[in-house]
Amino acid sequence: MTLFEETELFDGGIKMYTDFQFPQTSLRLWQHFFSKTLADKYFNTLRNETPWQQRTRKMYDKIVADPRLTAYYGGENGNEWTPTLLEIKQAAENTCNVIFDRVLLNLYRDGKDSVAWHSDTLPADGRHHHIASVTFGDTRIFKVRHKSRKDIPILDIPLTPGSFLLMDETMQDQYEHHIPKTTRNVGPRINLTFRISEPGKPVYQAI
Repeated sequence: MTLFEETELFDGGIKMYTDFQFPQTSLRLWQHFFSKTLADKYFNTLRNETPWQQRTRKMYDKIVADPRLTAYYGGENGNEWTPTLLEIKQAAENTCNVIFDRVLLNLYRDGKDSVAWHSDTLPADGRHHHIASVTFGDTRIFKVRHKSRKDIPILDIPLTPGSFLLMDETMQDQYEHHIPKTTRNVGPRINLTFRISEPGKPVYQAI
């Protein structure tokens, strides 16, 4: 299942809402939630002012660098909120009626940067919460699949600049998602995932 062929419909800046009506969860998308002018402004500001880092992790017997750059705001161990991030957060909260207090920023520098299939780790309070994802920069494919039901096709969602994707609390229990590498000539993409904090959990998985 794919929506990539439909991206031409959004190039004129038409705000378009899609409810994917997944079994056992809710996944909703607002294309062009932010205008092109505003999306370009946010992209340039975040790219230039964010203290990007490349984290490392242990994979088998090796230490490898994450194939993307990250930055973390809010919570106990995050950077202090900036006016730009608070402005974006307020816009998302006004639409979904959920209050977030953390955000993870990811910079995908080109088509070689990615994130593997995953579901976000269960928070410290033992239950998942809404996750709001906002995209600026170039379009990348966001893939979603059910963890056990093979009768549900994998969904390919092109997250275009200025888009806003909202994952329900049950999304992480039932589904996995990832951003694959691509050989297409794509530019940098910045993704923000707004979350609800849990004590003792300073870092969340990327979307």
